[in-house]
Amino acid sequence: MSSLLYSLSQAANIYPASELFLRHRLQIVEELWESVLRQECGQKMVDLLGQLRDLCSPEGQATHDQASSAVKLIEQLNINEAIRAARAFALYFQLINIIEQEYEQRQQLTRYSEAEAEIEDSEVLPNISYSSNQRENDAPVTRAIGADLLAKSWVAKEKDKQKGTFAALFPHLFKLNVPPQQIQRLIAQLDVRLVFTAHPTEIVRHTIRDKQRQVVNLLQQLDTVENRSGNTVGGYPWEAAELQEKLLEEIRLWWRTDELHQFKPTVLDEVDYALHYFQEVLFDGIPQLHKRFKYALSKTFPWLEPPQKNFCSFGSWVGSDRDGNPSVTPEITWQTACYQRKMVLERYIQSVKQLIELLSVSMHWSDVLPDLLESLELDQSQLSEIYDALALRYRQEPYRLKLSYVLKRLENTRDRNLTLYKRETPKNEDKPMYRSGSDFLAELRLIQRNLTETGLSCRELDNLIAQVEIFGFNLTQLDIRQESSRHSDTLNEILEYLQVLPQSYNELSEAQRVAWLTGELQTRRPLIPAELPFSEKTNDVIETFRIVRSLQQEFGVHICQTYIISMCREVSDVLEVLLLAKEARLFDPAIAVGTIQVVPLFETVEDLLRSRSVMRELFELPLYRALLAGGYQQVEDKEEKAKATSSSHATCPLTLNLQEVMLGYSDSNKDSGFLSSNWEIHKAQKSLQHIAEEYGVNLRIFHGRGGSVGRGGGPAYEAILAQPGHSINGRIKITEQGEVLASKYSLLDLALYNLETITTAVIQASLLKTGFDDIEPWNEIMEELAARSRTHYRSLIYEQPDFIDFFHQVTPIEEISQLQISSRPARRPSGKKDLSSLRAIPWVFSWTQTRFLLPSWYGVGTALQEFLQAEPEEHLKLLQYFYVKWPFFKMVISKAEMTLAKVDMQMASHYVQELSNPEDKPRFDRVFEQIASEYYRTKDLVLKITGHNRLLDGDPVLQRSVQLRNGTIVPLGFIQVSLLKRLRQSRNTAPSGVIHSRYSKGELLRGALLTINGIAAGMRNTG
Repeated sequence: MSSLLYSLSQAANIYPASELFLRHRLQIVEELWESVLRQECGQKMVDLLGQLRDLCSPEGQATHDQASSAVKLIEQLNINEAIRAARAFALYFQLINIIEQEYEQRQQLTRYSEAEAEIEDSEVLPNISYSSNQRENDAPVTRAIGADLLAKSWVAKEKDKQKGTFAALFPHLFKLNVPPQQIQRLIAQLDVRLVFTAHPTEIVRHTIRDKQRQVVNLLQQLDTVENRSGNTVGGYPWEAAELQEKLLEEIRLWWRTDELHQFKPTVLDEVDYALHYFQEVLFDGIPQLHKRFKYALSKTFPWLEPPQKNFCSFGSWVGSDRDGNPSVTPEITWQTACYQRKMVLERYIQSVKQLIELLSVSMHWSDVLPDLLESLELDQSQLSEIYDALALRYRQEPYRLKLSYVLKRLENTRDRNLTLYKRETPKNEDKPMYRSGSDFLAELRLIQRNLTETGLSCRELDNLIAQVEIFGFNLTQLDIRQESSRHSDTLNEILEYLQVLPQSYNELSEAQRVAWLTGELQTRRPLIPAELPFSEKTNDVIETFRIVRSLQQEFGVHICQTYIISMCREVSDVLEVLLLAKEARLFDPAIAVGTIQVVPLFETVEDLLRSRSVMRELFELPLYRALLAGGYQQVEDKEEKAKATSSSHATCPLTLNLQEVMLGYSDSNKDSGFLSSNWEIHKAQKSLQHIAEEYGVNLRIFHGRGGSVGRGGGPAYEAILAQPGHSINGRIKITEQGEVLASKYSLLDLALYNLETITTAVIQASLLKTGFDDIEPWNEIMEELAARSRTHYRSLIYEQPDFIDFFHQVTPIEEISQLQISSRPARRPSGKKDLSSLRAIPWVFSWTQTRFLLPSWYGVGTALQEFLQAEPEEHLKLLQYFYVKWPFFKMVISKAEMTLAKVDMQMASHYVQELSNPEDKPRFDRVFEQIASEYYRTKDLVLKITGHNRLLDGDPVLQRSVQLRNGTIVPLGFIQVSLLKRLRQSRNTAPSGVIHSRYSKGELLRGALLTINGIAAGMRNTG
């Protein structure tokens, strides 16, 4: 029997012939899926799903006739049948995602190997003399041994098959004659930081993720068996059959597992979810990234030094971001830091135990240097119990004895950490332990040095050293984030209690606030009493700064150095944080040295425009410039600056003369639309970089990107290349949010490739500046397009009187808010049902569910059309030229094209027709017509600019992925509408007609939430 949702005839239209491996995998999984449904639900359900799937057009879009037939079919279902159908489609999407993700990983392996092979075979470097100390036995980090030949042939035909790899980057730089000195300077300051966040877009339960991982493992085993069967070594036919049986069992267990979260996750649950990716993939995988870099660099520029091993590092907001989340308390942040340290210590303990087994070197057959013997004598005096227990066993094996001492210190450190996690007073503080990762690292390097000087090496030890250099004892750096008004309200209450000012602080003008704050920051006099007689909110802000001080004292200053101010609008917003930091002894005003960096987050378009004046005014303040420079002494005595830099960890732990600024994509998009948001952020980066250069300050832009295009998401490689070149300079910081974590970091090779492409793009954007961003006529045209787009966007979102009612009725926004997927509320504290209080994530999430995807394209078409009206032919040629030559413009159009391909305006119309109250339909129809007209206008113009006949013709892989899902999302959308309709009518009035009234609201809500899960999986995107 042919697969229900996938047939070879369909595949012939979707896939190139060379993608046989992918087609084969899809067939296997879909047949297993169908078999599970037959066993669990019966043939009747299988036939029903077939009927629903057949109602879709070949392009995977709904039509009016098909919608009518689907509604009749679905309305006849009872709640249990509807839920089973929704779950079946959701399971299908999850399985398809797994297959595509595994295939993407195979592609990356093949791509990486072929890129290396081409470099080795080419004569690109005929005149280069290699240094004598280059290791000849360095091997590539990753080889696609046994990769599917068909997959390789497909990859080989790709236009940019090496794009984003180190193996392609450095020969490219060589061919372009980029001076090696410039490359070396950039490598020396290379700083790529990925910050994991707990935003509520990870809709899949942790338990389901485990099931998915097991399916991936079984599929990889199946690959091995099938590859072996195709070789002369041979394989047993029963092995493949047995693995398919295991897959069937696993998918059946998955089917019987609840997809919905059983309870609202706590913040520590979210911490555990985030650490899961380090535990399973990143902790062991990240050292390979440096090896890839080093190897590729040595092939082209063997005389250049590779970067520090921690050139790519990680931050986290999970457990420390308190913006709008009252569940993130100072105590939770403390426990998060302890929890992270617990994970790395346990991993280090495992590694040291393995090294004890491995390093069996005997003094009979190998020399031992005096420094190791001296350290053993010191260890014996401090850990006599270890010596008494193991000295005889390891009397001729010094490395094993040394590592046994190391192990005991790690275990003591772990035990003390557990005590601190419980907030108990540590006992036996005099026990030998490691106070920091650097102490542990010093011991490992001692062992490594002794091995090296006696002619030995140990890859496992080298790998452990790399892990300690990258992760230390902290795993990630915790960023604190809080909304600006919380700080002003805190100071307002403190000052009213102390009666310091003649009027309320909140009533002061901005100039008065800055004057008072600047004066207060000059004194060491404490402002806040030790005992806190204030409100709970004020005490929470004060205690947050105090916990940062405690964290730095216990874990080292690098555990938590960044304090982000969301909704930052004025200079006073920054100075308020600095004043509160001073009160917690994180900033010393007498010498202007601090251990915390204040990072303004500019989000709305108005704030982005104001960011220039805010940063300029801050840089004009002597106190603030001194803080960035490392203190007044560094400003006054430039001759001592080099000395201070070399010992900066002793005097100023912050990176000297570095200002971090965060730019928010979510709120700017919600505020002004997709095109305007991207342009304003682009302009802000250029302006901020010019201002920073003017004041001799280095700038690091922190990009607050979400998973969806409407919140700054999309391919990171193209997005980084589209940034103004001067704004990167080897430094970038990016948030990784929600479902993005699972898509990028669930599999090792995908994670490594993602990080490699980001790093490659940072280097390219820094060294190969196009100059197109500085062409003033082009900027003027973009300014005009952005303004027109913003006007049209806001005329719908903020000026159309029926829009808010439309949004709440035709999208599942209220039901989404009831998903137990985040510890943070969907709305800001005001709780009003308006757009200002609604967070950007559920805003985008709702439009994605209904197939509008409105935040990612609305306003673009009108802006383009109005520009073309003046000179249709000439202006179209100009826009086409922009698309080819200007990375920023191409990125914007490509993102819009990707989103438009996922839009189904017929399905969106079904939501409007079925979920609108009868009395509201006339006015809602007008809103829908406005939206639909803009969609078709935008689609038409994007196709003209790109020169494509169909959306995504330039990216057939993505086009295939979208088409594969679109068709099956349609019946799931019909089911969602039916359940939402029943649920809402059960809430409001006694239902009648075909609406089934015998089901409880709880059952109906559960069914609706399951459809939300399924559509999110099908779209591979939530918010």
